[in-house]
Amino acid sequence: MKQNERIIIIGAGLSGLTLAYSLSKKNVFATVLEASNRLGGRIQTIKGENETPLELGATWFSDMHPNLISLLDELELKKFPQYSKGKSLFQTKSFEPAQEFYIPEAETPSYRIAGGTERLINTLNEKIDAEQIKLKTKVVSIEETENELIVQSNKGEKIIADKVILCLPAQLVGSQIKFIPELPDNISAVLPTVQTWMAGAIKFVLEYSEPFWRKNGYSGMLYSHVGIVSEMYDHTNFEEDKFGFTGFLNGSSSTYTKELRKELVLRQLEELLGKDASTPLTYYEKIWTDEFVLNGNRINSIPHQNNGHPLFKNTYMGGKLFFSGTESIDEFSGYMEGAILSAKNTLKKILK
Repeated sequence: MKQNERIIIIGAGLSGLTLAYSLSKKNVFATVLEASNRLGGRIQTIKGENETPLELGATWFSDMHPNLISLLDELELKKFPQYSKGKSLFQTKSFEPAQEFYIPEAETPSYRIAGGTERLINTLNEKIDAEQIKLKTKVVSIEETENELIVQSNKGEKIIADKVILCLPAQLVGSQIKFIPELPDNISAVLPTVQTWMAGAIKFVLEYSEPFWRKNGYSGMLYSHVGIVSEMYDHTNFEEDKFGFTGFLNGSSSTYTKELRKELVLRQLEELLGKDASTPLTYYEKIWTDEFVLNGNRINSIPHQNNGHPLFKNTYMGGKLFFSGTESIDEFSGYMEGAILSAKNTLKKILK
């Protein structure tokens, strides 16, 4: 790497911010451009009425994710195991009672980040100079000149770069950024077919004043083939003084109104867990189909379709353009671990 190279990272999700942070430790300054008005990408933690951290995006990880755990340790962030004690429920048929089962406390539990997953994003942000990050700056074109790249935003500004790293979903790269000259046909053909992890998912969160389910011997874990809630988990905080659930709704419910979805969620939970479930302090949801995740309709694809495609390992535009992000890597694609691992791999390429 040449001294004082101008580096632009497109996308301020976990991969982009981890890369910017890793470069800063090497005294390398990178500009991060983010199209939306917030950091974090598919990590998003909101606060409920009681200030309960509630996850609308990425939540869980395990001991199989050493790069994420190492980063948390480095940033002095705590992890804690997902609560699973007590009776869990499985609804298989609408005309039969829910089956009860117990999950043995796993030797390899799922973990959450104390204070919410967004604490990881905020801590990385604190380690980077504020002037490095530009929100609401959508890249519309990247043009190669003889020795550099010209990155143009939707605001009309042009930024000169020696290296550009794409840390956003591949579908968005293919549909929203114009390349001059065009990228090779083989990579251009792959981009629209890469599954964007979480795209189309409907995540919901509920906040309660008391953990009534725990007191009644339930784990808060629910799997259902019949109700609007397809998966649900206890979402009590690390300190165990703020309480709630998080989970996923049936994909077909995206056509309902938010009010109807909430009504159906509370009805299902009241039937299963009792009257206390019908009076949450807070109900929030997020349908992951916005312009920062998908372009237009979701492309039907198999899980992890073309994630970690070999073409993402190549550089383009004369070795000045790099692909990064969780879908670009073949290990732990779609996970936070994949986002961090892709940033580490990209760092090595940049520093060559």
